[in-house]
Amino acid sequence: MDITRRSLAFGGMGLLAAAASRSALGQDAFLGVGEGLEEFWLASDAYIFGYPLVTMEMTRRVITNVAEPVGTRGPMGQIIKLRQYPDASFRDVTAPNADTLYTTSFFDVGKEPWVLSIPDMKGRYFLMPMLDGWTTVFQVPGKRTTGTGAQTYAITGPGWKGTLPAGVKEYKSQTNIVWLLGRIYCTGTPEDYAAVHKLQDECKLVPLSAYGKAYTPPPGKVDPSIDMKTAVREQVNRMDAVSYFKLLCDLMKSNPPYAADKPQLAKFARIGIVPGQDFDESKLKADFLKRLPELSVDRIMIQFKINKAIKDENGFAFTTKGGIYGTDYLMRALITAIGLGCNRPQDAVYPTSEKDADGRKYNGANKYVMRFAKGDLPPVEGFWSLTMYDSGYFFVKNPINRYSVSAREELKENADGSTDLYIQKDSPGKDKESNWLPAPEGDFILMLRMYWPQETDPSIINGSWSVPAAKKVGA
Repeated sequence: MDITRRSLAFGGMGLLAAAASRSALGQDAFLGVGEGLEEFWLASDAYIFGYPLVTMEMTRRVITNVAEPVGTRGPMGQIIKLRQYPDASFRDVTAPNADTLYTTSFFDVGKEPWVLSIPDMKGRYFLMPMLDGWTTVFQVPGKRTTGTGAQTYAITGPGWKGTLPAGVKEYKSQTNIVWLLGRIYCTGTPEDYAAVHKLQDECKLVPLSAYGKAYTPPPGKVDPSIDMKTAVREQVNRMDAVSYFKLLCDLMKSNPPYAADKPQLAKFARIGIVPGQDFDESKLKADFLKRLPELSVDRIMIQFKINKAIKDENGFAFTTKGGIYGTDYLMRALITAIGLGCNRPQDAVYPTSEKDADGRKYNGANKYVMRFAKGDLPPVEGFWSLTMYDSGYFFVKNPINRYSVSAREELKENADGSTDLYIQKDSPGKDKESNWLPAPEGDFILMLRMYWPQETDPSIINGSWSVPAAKKVGA
C-alpha cells in the first residue's frame, strides 16, 4: 500500500481535465494522443475496468511461482501459513500487520470445486475472506458471519453444477481465480503463536475429488520467466496497452465479468475488447496507445484526492466502500492499486495518516499524542491497533520490538478516564511505555486497523465515531 509515489499523477490529471474541456474544440493532440480522443477515453475506461483482474493474475503468478510453500508464497492450491509477525527487516509486502497470522491460498475452481475445512476456533477472532478475480470479496466465513465452530465449504466455479457431500456448503465464485486471504488473531506471545499454528495446521484445502481421502498436493511448477523481484503493481503499470488488453481478454475467458457490467462491456466492443474472445488490436488506434497506461493509472490514483467515498477525518483517510464495488470501477481499481485484498467494511476499516492535525508530515524529530476521550477508544467487536510504518510502509526498528499498539498492551488511562497514545522515537518513560508507539528518526505513517467495526452508534461506518487527530506536542 503506497499512496505517495504517484504524486505526479495529480499534475497529469490537471492535463486530463483540461483536455476534456478542450476536446470540443478539436484539440485532441493536447494529450499527445493524436486523433480520436473519444476512443482514447473509451480505451482508458477499459484499462480501468480490467485493472483488478490483470493485477490479481500478476499477483497470483508471483505468489504461486514456487515448488513448495515458503514465506509469503506457495503453489496453487496449497495453504500459505505465516507463522510469526514480520519484523523491521521484512520487505515482501508493504503495510504488514502485527495482529493476525495470514492463512492464504490461490486456487483455480475452473476444473472442479475446492473444499475448505476450518477447524473449531474456540471463540478466537478470525475471518477467511474469499476474493474472485475482480477483487470482489464474495464470501467471508469468520467469527462475525458464521461463528467459530468447525465449518466446511466448497468453492465452486462460475459454470459448475453438481452435488456436494453432506455438511459441505457451497460458495460460488464469479471467476476461476479465487484468493483465500484468511487472518487469525494472535497476541504474539510464544504460547499464542503455538495455539494459532495448531489452528493453521488444521485448516485444509483440497480439490473436491480428494475430499475425505488422503491427499498430498503436487509440487508447484516454477516458471523462470516470471519476474519475482519487481513489485506486482509496477509490473502491471509498465505493461504496454496491447499486451495489457491481450491479457485482459484472455483472462475474461475463464473469469467472466458480472451481469451488471454488460452496458460497459458493450461499449468496449468498439475497440476490440469482447469477453470470451481474443483482443482485436486492429480496432484500437495506435497513435495514443503509448500514453494510455500512464494516463489511465493517473485517473485511478487521483480518486484518492477527489472521490467523495474517500473520507478524511483529522488527517486520517479511509473508505467504507471496499470489498464490494458494483459498477464503481474507479474505486475498485483504486483499492486494487493501494490496498489489494481489502476487506468488506463490516470486517475491517483502515484509517491511514501521513500528516498530523496541522497538515505537516509526521517526523521522528517531534513527539505526538493521540488522545481518546473516556469510553471513546475505537469501537470494534473484533480488535483495533495503531501501527507505525516508515515512509515506505514498512515496520520501524525500535528498542522494544513493538510495531503497533493496542488494547493488548494493557493501556493506562489518565485521571479523567481518557487514554493517550505516545507516538515518538524515544521512550516516554517507564510509567508510560504501555501506551508508547515507537517512531523512526525520519518521516512515518500511521494506520489504525479496526477489525469488525461496531455498526451501531458510535460507529466509523455510519460516521458517528471519528478518529482523533495525532497532535504534535507543543504545537
